Amino acid sequence: MPPLALRGIVTKVGFMNRTATVLVSRWAVHKITGKRMERSKKYLTHDQENQLRKDDIVVIRNCPPVSKLKRFKLEAVLRSPEKERELQRASAQTHAHEPQQNASAS
Repeated sequence: MPPLALRGIVTKVGFMNRTATVLVSRWAVHKITGKRMERSKKYLTHDQENQLRKDDIVVIRNCPPVSKLKRFKLEAVLRSPEKERELQRASAQTHAHEPQQNASAS
């Protein structure tokens, strides 16, 4: 099978060890009407470090079979909304403590 990289959204994670379900969508044109239709397929993906979370946008690449249904491995995490939220909370907490420290110093 030639190298194939797909971009998708993680829909299910944490139910199986080192496995995530990635939904990959594409657009297809109907033969008769010519309208665009969204087609999607779910792939079981091998996640070695269990780093994926729900709603992450990832790039997966085909690989030799890892198990009966897993034929793709995680290549890159493009965007992780949950990790972004954690970083925003952490920065908000540090900024909330800074004015109090500056006020007591002056």
